[in-house]
Amino acid sequence: MNILAIGAHPDDIEFGCGGTLIKYVQGGHNVYLAVMTDGSFGGDAGIRRQEQNEAAKFLGAKELFWGSFRDTELADSRELIHKIDEIIHKAKPDTVLLNYPHDIHQDHRALAHAGVSATRYIKEVLFFEVPTTQHFEPDVFVNIQDVLDKKLQLLKMHASQTDRTRIENLTILESAQSCANFRGFQGRVKYAEGFKALRVLKEIK
Repeated sequence: MNILAIGAHPDDIEFGCGGTLIKYVQGGHNVYLAVMTDGSFGGDAGIRRQEQNEAAKFLGAKELFWGSFRDTELADSRELIHKIDEIIHKAKPDTVLLNYPHDIHQDHRALAHAGVSATRYIKEVLFFEVPTTQHFEPDVFVNIQDVLDKKLQLLKMHASQTDRTRIENLTILESAQSCANFRGFQGRVKYAEGFKALRVLKEIK
């Protein structure tokens, strides 16, 4: 299968669905990444682009697409929908993973809403969570117990963001592990990633 993960900023994808993508790659599937901004509001654009490139390489992604929109200025617009459409045309995904609409960051909200329009013909579309996501009640869980260490390695590659949680003595790695533990409990395993389904088609044969 072809899997396309779309994030508003560098490191969104790794936090939200890094473990799931690792498992897809291990299963022989083709994983594509799309990052809509360079994250320049949250750090040096060149460094963040380099970190994202290294993370994509470590993951084994087939290709990394960049949206080239300005950080904090992403808008649910025809332009953004068209850009996602272009990426979908190239990646030909069976499954798309993207930011959840209920979020305190405007870029995440805009990407989610534009993504709903752009993925209108995709048979499986799942939303992932990031630290700023709100009101997230997953109904799909992926067991990542055997790849949690690799997910944390992916996040470590975004070294410029590790301590940018705005919470004293809490790193993004600790946050990701705590989230995986909680979602794992909900999914009846030790560590999991949770997703909210926009659409899932099950083929029964």
